[in-house]
Amino acid sequence: MIETAPFGSTGHLSSRVIFGGAALGAMSQERATATLDLAVAAGVNHLDTAHSYGHAEVVMNPWLAEHRSEVFLATKTRERSGEAARAGLEDSLRRLGVDQVDLIQLHNLVEEDEWREAFAPGGAVEALAAARDEGLVRFVGVTGHGLRIPAMHMRSLDEFAFDSVLFPLNFSLLKSDAFAADVDELIARCVENGIAIQTIKSVAKSRWESGYDGPRFSWYEPLRDEGAVGRAVRFVLGREHLFLNSTSDGGVLPMVLDAAKRATVGDVPTDDEMEHDLRRFEIAPLFDGADLERI
Repeated sequence: MIETAPFGSTGHLSSRVIFGGAALGAMSQERATATLDLAVAAGVNHLDTAHSYGHAEVVMNPWLAEHRSEVFLATKTRERSGEAARAGLEDSLRRLGVDQVDLIQLHNLVEEDEWREAFAPGGAVEALAAARDEGLVRFVGVTGHGLRIPAMHMRSLDEFAFDSVLFPLNFSLLKSDAFAADVDELIARCVENGIAIQTIKSVAKSRWESGYDGPRFSWYEPLRDEGAVGRAVRFVLGREHLFLNSTSDGGVLPMVLDAAKRATVGDVPTDDEMEHDLRRFEIAPLFDGADLERI
């Protein structure tokens, strides 16, 4: 079974793999239910979705009707105004068929104008804190994509006591010395203050090649080699305090879950192993120096 660890200071022992609900976005109800059952059977007890995932929240509803008490449930909002963030949260509760989510997260809070609006009086941060006080949510987090996000998370933490952060992390991204330094600083701060640390894009290979016309279940191409997936998972879960959010490509999920069952803190692949995978599978960072972001 997948190991559990304290999810920050929430008091919940979360599975170190968090199920990424975006994977359900294009699934039938039957397949979505089977996918959730597969994850839980492997030891997953923490589900993450978002209002912007749309259909994913809808197909989670029947499953949650029978299993809500068994999982820590998180969703996200892209909205920056307080009124819109509150409306989105209420819509997510309706779709999911629940009275409360455990965690609501500000989705990809990185752009300056959006950041200022979210933290302004009447903004999303104020509204979500009020929703927490009313019991609609238990905790509030912040997420983001791209090379800028660890530094932006530190800025956000200066303004509000978020319970969790989420950011991309894999071997290729840490080739950027500036990004790696920001990640180290953010992790240290979160560990010191009991803030849960979630990571995404762990099994990303690269952006899709131009001209590729096959099926896509994510905006990036994931790794599909079992060994490479296993090493990518261990690269994250071999480090203490980190949680790994699974990919939105449901076809890769079984490999992620199998690798996570064997992952333990301290068992991190060597740089030589990761460099070999980088060359063999042509792995490339999803974000470049200009921090182009596609979500």
